[in-house]
Amino acid sequence: MVSRIDQTFARLKAEGRGGLVTFITAGDPDRETSLSLLKGLPAAGADIVELGMPFSDPMADGPAIQASSLRALKAGQTMKKTLSMIREFRTEDQVTPIVLMGYYNPIYIYGVDRFVTDVSEAGADGLIIVDMPPEEDEELRPAAAQKGLNFIRLATPTTDADRLPAVLANTSGFVYYVSIAGITGTAAPDISSVGAHVARIKAHTDLPIAIGFGVKTPEQVRELAALAEGVVVGSALVAAIADTLDENGRATAETKRRLLGLVKYFSEALHQRAQASAI
Repeated sequence: MVSRIDQTFARLKAEGRGGLVTFITAGDPDRETSLSLLKGLPAAGADIVELGMPFSDPMADGPAIQASSLRALKAGQTMKKTLSMIREFRTEDQVTPIVLMGYYNPIYIYGVDRFVTDVSEAGADGLIIVDMPPEEDEELRPAAAQKGLNFIRLATPTTDADRLPAVLANTSGFVYYVSIAGITGTAAPDISSVGAHVARIKAHTDLPIAIGFGVKTPEQVRELAALAEGVVVGSALVAAIADTLDENGRATAETKRRLLGLVKYFSEALHQRAQASAI
């Protein structure tokens, strides 16, 4: 079965450019604003959307994404509301892949079988579960695969040759390469080091690779796009949302404009790199 993710990376390869993967947290700063942002991402230049499932203890995330989860939860976001956002998105967009990213606890509470069924029916395409290593994924991965959901794993700078086969086993869609050893948004990736690690992973898989964690500038996007099939921008986007909220934490007229403008800025950097490479 060819998924939306597969189709997207095939299209990007034909276009000769890397893909922009954008992350926002579902329900941040409130459901309606978040839904409007979600719907606006593809037109602004997002090729794939990662939608964060809010959780009270997001251990792999830096301050910006932690704060976005807390804002969403404070505004009353639930798993049901997150899935309803995807359903509404799909009434207008049947092409752009959506990958749900988060932690296992909310899935466990929701119920695994119910979760994969509802996620598939809502129209999501894949899962990135940060705290579920290969040795612990039997509760979720097989059930997700039966519903046609890509199960996307993280590789990191500390994933050595002995560990890599386990990470790549049963992975589908793409491999998410974490460009820094640490939490999201707290350091800039070292391009030469990332290049060496990505080359090593590419020697063991034909799956596309998307590089994320710490990507904040168009220059970084362009440099990383030369190394892999996709670049993930997350902390910079949720920080932009936070910067536009009023003193009570509510969205303002600037929220959507700033967020989608930033996405367009990153997208243009990728297109400019592709055009330069084609000359």
